[in-house]
Amino acid sequence: MVKYYDEGVYLLNGEKLVSPAEAGELPAPEAAREGTIAYSVLRAHDKSDDPKKLRVRFDALMSHDITFVGIIQTARASGMKKFPIPYVLTNCHNSLCAVGGTINEDDHGFGLSAAKKYGGIYVPANQAVCHQFMREKMASCGGMILGSDSHTRYGCYGTMGVGEGGGELAKQLLENTWDIDAPQVVLVWLEGKPKHGVGPHDVAISLCGEVFPKGLVKNKILEFAGPGVKELPMDYRIGIDVMTTETSCLSSIWVTDERVKEYYDVVGRPEAYKELKPAPVAYYDAIVKVDLSTQECMAALPFHPSNAVTIHELQADPVGILTKAQEACNKQLGGQVELRLTDKIVDGKVVADQGVIVGCSGGMYDNLTEAAAILDGKSVGDGYFNLSVYPASMPVGMAITRDGTAASLMAAGAVIKPAFCGPCFGAGDTPGHNGLSIRHATRNFPNREGSKPGEGQIAAVALMDARSIAATAANGGVLTAASDVDYAEPVEKKYVFDPSPYEKRVYFGFGKAQPEAELKFGPNITDWPRFHALGENLLCRLAAVIFDEVTTTDELIPSGETSSYRSNPIRLSDFALSRRVPEYVPASKAIRAMDEARRGGEAPAEALEALRLVSDQPEALLKDTDIVSCVFAKKPGDGSAREQAASCQKVLGGGANICYEYATKRYRSNCINWGLVPFTLDADTPFDYAPGDFVFVPRIREAIRDKIEKIPAQVISGGKVTELTLNLTGLTDTERQILLDGCLMNYYAAGHAE
Repeated sequence: MVKYYDEGVYLLNGEKLVSPAEAGELPAPEAAREGTIAYSVLRAHDKSDDPKKLRVRFDALMSHDITFVGIIQTARASGMKKFPIPYVLTNCHNSLCAVGGTINEDDHGFGLSAAKKYGGIYVPANQAVCHQFMREKMASCGGMILGSDSHTRYGCYGTMGVGEGGGELAKQLLENTWDIDAPQVVLVWLEGKPKHGVGPHDVAISLCGEVFPKGLVKNKILEFAGPGVKELPMDYRIGIDVMTTETSCLSSIWVTDERVKEYYDVVGRPEAYKELKPAPVAYYDAIVKVDLSTQECMAALPFHPSNAVTIHELQADPVGILTKAQEACNKQLGGQVELRLTDKIVDGKVVADQGVIVGCSGGMYDNLTEAAAILDGKSVGDGYFNLSVYPASMPVGMAITRDGTAASLMAAGAVIKPAFCGPCFGAGDTPGHNGLSIRHATRNFPNREGSKPGEGQIAAVALMDARSIAATAANGGVLTAASDVDYAEPVEKKYVFDPSPYEKRVYFGFGKAQPEAELKFGPNITDWPRFHALGENLLCRLAAVIFDEVTTTDELIPSGETSSYRSNPIRLSDFALSRRVPEYVPASKAIRAMDEARRGGEAPAEALEALRLVSDQPEALLKDTDIVSCVFAKKPGDGSAREQAASCQKVLGGGANICYEYATKRYRSNCINWGLVPFTLDADTPFDYAPGDFVFVPRIREAIRDKIEKIPAQVISGGKVTELTLNLTGLTDTERQILLDGCLMNYYAAGHAE
C-alpha cells in the first residue's frame, strides 16, 4: 500500500523517476531540488540572502479561539499596531461555551474587538472549523499560510500551510520572519485508484504508519505527484493532506490540475488557481510510493495515528492485536488507570461504543455523502453505539441539508451537530469509561477523547475513515470495513458551495483597522507576567523526568476543558503536566519561589548547598545564577502546535528542557520563544537522574552569546557531582538573542527587531 524508500530520486517532466546512479548529465541534487514545487513556493516567500537559511513571510495567518487571545496579547505587548497581513480569527475550539462560566464567550468578544481594532477577519462560533474556512476563503495556488494549529495543511489546494506556536505568528504580526534551514523534500508518488469503500483516512493512516515511527520525514516537506493524483477528488486529497501533520513533516504541497481549478470555481475564487508542477528536472531526497489500488480499510489503534492495522487484520486476530495495543497503552498511562481494550471483543468480534465523523479531516462533504450512502435504509440501532456527525462548515452543512444527505443520516439514527473541533481534542462526545470510540478525526492520543486518567477515567479512540465508521454503525457497532459493504456510490452529488453564511456573519476587516476601537476584556483575560533576562549561569532543578519514547503536547499541557483557561497564563499553568506528572506544578512553584527569594537577596538553602559542591564561593555564584525548573523527556513535543506547552513551564519558573531529540520543530520553537533553553543530549549519553536533582550550567549566557554548541554541565544528585555535556545546536542569531533576553516579548521590548 505505502512504502518509503530512503534514497534520492529525480523526477523528469513530472512523469519519469530516475535514480541518481542513472542521472548522467542531470544537475546536482542541491541544484535540482530547486525544481520542486516546494522550493518554487518557498523561494517566492523567502527574504533571506542565504539559500540555506530561509526567512519566510507568509500571505495570511490563522488562529482559533484557544490561541488567538494569547498571540494578540503577545504581539500587542511587543508593539503591534495593526495586522499587516490577513489574520483570520476562528471560533471552533471553545465554541461549546460549557466550561468556566463566561470565559469562552469573553474570548470570542475579545477576538471580534481585536479584528475591528487591528483589521482582522473574525469567524463566529459554529460557522466553520478553522481549516475549512481557510480552504474555502483563503487558500491560493502558490500561497503560504501560517496557523497556530498543527493541522494547518492546505497543500492539495496549492498552498503550503505550516502549523506553529503562537510566538511565530506574533513574529509575522510584527513583520518579521519564520526562520528555518532549507528543508529536504520527499516525493509522495501516487499510483492507481482507490477501491470502493476505501477513503482518504485509510491512505493517511497507512502513510503515518510507514513514516512516523522512525521519523523518516520529520521536518521535511512532502510533495504529492504521480498518476494517482488525478483519480482523487478534492475532499479525498485534503483528507490525506491534513493528516500529513501526523507524519511530523514540516509542510506539504501537491501538483494542481483541473480538479483544483474546478474547486476554486466552485468556492467563487477562480483567480486563486494556477497550475503548479515540478520543473522538467526536480530532485527529491527520498520517495514514498503509494499504490492506491491496493490500499485497504484501516484503523489506527490507541494511542497514535501511526499505530496502523488493516481492519481485516484486526478482524482476523482481535485478541492478539488488542492485547498488544492494550499493553502498550497501559505502559504509556504509567499505572494511573487500566485500559481494557480486550473487553471490546464480543463473540470474537471487535465492538465499538461510539462513532464520530468530525472536523478538518472527517467533516468533509464527500465523506458525509458516502457515509449517508452506506447507512441508507439502515439503522445505527438503539443500543450503546451512537453516531455523531459534524459538517466542517456552515456551507457544507447547508449542502448536505439541501441535497438530502443530512436527512438520510438522521433517518439512520445519526445526530447532526454544528461545525466544531471539540471531539478532536477532548471537548465533545467524550465516551464512557473504558469506551472505544471510532473517529474520523486527526488524533487519538490519550485524553484526546476527554477522559481523565488521574481521576480513574479512561477511554480510547481508534481512527477510521468515515466510510468504515458508517459501515460499523450499520452493523450495530461491530467493526466493519466499508470495502466489504455493497453500497451505491453517490456519484450524482457534487458539493454546491453557498457563501451566504460567511457573507452574513463573518467580519471581513482586513485593511480596515480602527485604532480607536476598544478591546473587550473578560475577567479571565490577563496579560503575560513579567519575565527576566537570562542570567549568567543556570541552576536547573529537575521537576519532571519522563522516559516515555515520545511525550506529546497533550501531556505537557492537556487539552479538553483546560483549553478554556488559555487566556489566563497563570491559571492555565496549574494544568501543566497534570495528567502525566501531577507533582510537576507544586515542584516548579517551589523552585520558582527559590529564585524569587534569591532575587530578593536571600540565599535558598538547597540551592546554596548544591552550589557548594561545584564552587568554593557558592554565595557569590548564587547572585548570578538563575534557579529554574527543568523538564527532561526523551522526545518531547509531538502533536499540537500549542505554545502553552512551553509558556506554562515559563510561567511556573521553567528555564530549560533537556531531551535527546525534539519531536517537532514547532515545540522547539515554542521553547525558544518562551525563553526555555532547548538542550539536547547525544544519543549515547545516559540520563538516569530523578526529580529534585540539580543540573548546573555555568556561563550559559556567555555560551549562547559566543555560539558555543557543546555546553559543559554538572549534575548534582545525592551529594555527588557528575559531569554532563549538553548540546545547544542550530540556533539562529535571532533565537540566541531571544534566549538571552528571556523570551520573545522581551526581545521586542528591547528593540532588537527594529
